Amino acid sequence: MTFSLVARSADGRLHGVAVASKFLAAGALVPAAAAEVGALATQAHVNLAYRPQGLTLLRTGVAAADVVAGLIAADPERDHRQLGVVGATGTGASWTGPACHPWAGGRTGDGWAAQGNVLTGPEVVDALGAAWEAGTALPFAERLVAALRAGDEAGGDRRGRQSAGLLVVERGGGYGGTSDVVVDLRVDDHPDPVAELGRL
Repeated sequence: MTFSLVARSADGRLHGVAVASKFLAAGALVPAAAAEVGALATQAHVNLAYRPQGLTLLRTGVAAADVVAGLIAADPERDHRQLGVVGATGTGASWTGPACHPWAGGRTGDGWAAQGNVLTGPEVVDALGAAWEAGTALPFAERLVAALRAGDEAGGDRRGRQSAGLLVVERGGGYGGTSDVVVDLRVDDHPDPVAELGRL
């Protein structure tokens, strides 16, 4: 019951995740990212262990597709999971287990992966990917939100709206240069969470 985009900036300095869902506080569960390493989104029947395990694999130079393959291979509940991963280089990767509630699926491209479940249809992830690729003139965080907005406007979660989140990391890019977290915003419970995330 969630749609998300994981992405990397063209220069590889920024990584981020944008997510929206008819689920309370999706931003607290779905995203994970590490500066100059990668980003991932775990959703559907969330497996929180994917976050540290996936980032550890990315840190060792494992490609996004191989991170996905490794995580799901070790997970007996993989048929109920959805996962998107982007690394420091290369194409993003996405997994949708066959037991995820329809419509469920994903799209990938160079430096990004879009995925969703319990959606109105494939047009949602198509809109996420198309808006991401068209948004090169926008600052990175705004580009992620614009893509999320496009997915929402294309139909989004077919059960409705409730929460959204945005996580962006860059080496030394956080407050006062003392962390890598550039943006960490959550709208946990709101009738129009994507719009509220954009306002924030």
